[in-house]
Amino acid sequence: MSLDTSKVASTNGSTPATASKPSKIGGVAGWADDRLGLATAMRKNLRKVFPDHWSFMLGEIALWSFVVLLLSGVFLTLWFNPSMGEVHYEGSYDPLRGIEMSEAMASTLNISFDVRGGLLMRQMHHWAAMIFVASMMVHLLRVYFTGAHRKPRELNWVIGCLLLLLGTLEGFTGYSLPDDLLSGTGVRAADGFLKATPVVGSYMSFFLFGGEFPGDQIIPRLYIVHVLLIPGLLLGLIAAHMLLLVYHKHTQWPGPGRTEQNVVGFPMLPVYAAKAGGYFFIVFGVTAIMGGLLSINPVWKFGPYDPTKVTAGSQPDWYMGWPDGLLRIMPGWESVIFGYTISWNVMIPILIVPPLMLVVLMLLPFIEAWITGDKRDHHLLQRPRNAPTRTAVMVSLMTFYGLAWAAGGNDLLAITFDLSINQITYFMRVMIFVGPAIAFFITRRWCISLQRHDNEKLLHGYETGVIMRSAEGGYTERHLPISETSAYTLTARDRDEIYSVDGDTDANGVVAPGSRVQALRAKLSKASFGHNVQKPTAEELAEAHAHAQHDHELEAGDDHSTGHELHGSTVQSVDEPPRAR
Repeated sequence: MSLDTSKVASTNGSTPATASKPSKIGGVAGWADDRLGLATAMRKNLRKVFPDHWSFMLGEIALWSFVVLLLSGVFLTLWFNPSMGEVHYEGSYDPLRGIEMSEAMASTLNISFDVRGGLLMRQMHHWAAMIFVASMMVHLLRVYFTGAHRKPRELNWVIGCLLLLLGTLEGFTGYSLPDDLLSGTGVRAADGFLKATPVVGSYMSFFLFGGEFPGDQIIPRLYIVHVLLIPGLLLGLIAAHMLLLVYHKHTQWPGPGRTEQNVVGFPMLPVYAAKAGGYFFIVFGVTAIMGGLLSINPVWKFGPYDPTKVTAGSQPDWYMGWPDGLLRIMPGWESVIFGYTISWNVMIPILIVPPLMLVVLMLLPFIEAWITGDKRDHHLLQRPRNAPTRTAVMVSLMTFYGLAWAAGGNDLLAITFDLSINQITYFMRVMIFVGPAIAFFITRRWCISLQRHDNEKLLHGYETGVIMRSAEGGYTERHLPISETSAYTLTARDRDEIYSVDGDTDANGVVAPGSRVQALRAKLSKASFGHNVQKPTAEELAEAHAHAQHDHELEAGDDHSTGHELHGSTVQSVDEPPRAR
């Protein structure tokens, strides 16, 4: 039988083989690749490796809850009417039938009671917003506590802080749209905040509301901000956040085989994509369960907004609680300067402290880099205990936030626990300053104690629970060395270097330029790292293991029936970088 070589594709030629009958889809793909070069870029990125750890899922919760927000928000926009025109409600909810309200409130009731699946979507949308902000906060804490905010990810940290700010503003504009009594109270508070701005406050309020409060423009304007402006900014920042994540490669926990130059994990396709897809459905499912079973923002109970009424015990959504708490405990300070009233009791807790806290949050990576003078790229994460001052700083900020948040419910605390609201307010005024300082001290000492405990495990091993009695009658507990993997985890950190100033004057006694700044940097460096417990040196480890081996031989004698043997753990000295096992 003869072979027709004209129909056989060669496998060793210099040109790629082509199909005898190319498909239309393949032709379109080839045409696009020739002009855009997508194949090479996609091939590289689809095989990009991502590490696997449960704490990395916190950012994915934020991402997928945002997707749920987009999907449910699109559904709600089909029926919501962002108008402040007055109508008489004639829907299915009997207690409000015939009541005059805005078209925004009437359409919200219509979605809740007359649109199939409308109430489920409303509540899913609201719960997803709660989860979105909460997961961003927890994700931000994870990033900071583990040192993932260091070079080269400082800009990504700033983007994350801006995402948290925009998510909070998006939530505020969202729950203000139904125009019920509770949301109207929040909008009224926002009007007061604007008017507290010196000189231009009343003009800003008049411009935003289209006249005197409440006007007839605020709901349509908040609607545009909520469905168009802020979501567009969020989408852009999330895209930039993800692109920088891919460009810088993902951080990973130290371990055998993991270095600053590689990433150990799973490729995007098929493993990570399947995990991420499954995780989306988990987030979506949990949000759907919460939306179906847990009632949130029942606007029909509050009724339509009336500027002459205020709901007793009204509270904003939880992520807006801490500025409200600062507002409640702030003394009623006011000043009159050049005929203008300066309302310090509103400006400080609302217009000064929250922006200041955001700026401090964004500057944390840059302040830390300046104090340490560390110019290296960092892709391996740190255990929070190995950065005691950094961990204590964030816990201090968390304590400030928590106390302010609790102060936002001072009236409910007083009613629930039968306490004096004045005593709660005075207590919070003191603790808002004292609490963060106490939290800082306790956290740093706790981390240093954990460092000391880690060194004890490295040098003397772990406690076995086996009690030994010596010939003299003394009792000791037998220790065995920890595993190589555990030893690697405890030693995969650098020695802290304390910055010092060589001299602040030259040979002629002239003060060097910038010496005061450098002296401040040296003081901060000593305060940050001076009390840290450094990991043992290689000599200390060798001496400890030799001593343990000697004690073990003395205790065991000639009897090896216990089966316990000492094995030298492979660890690193403080003078060498983490290395792969």
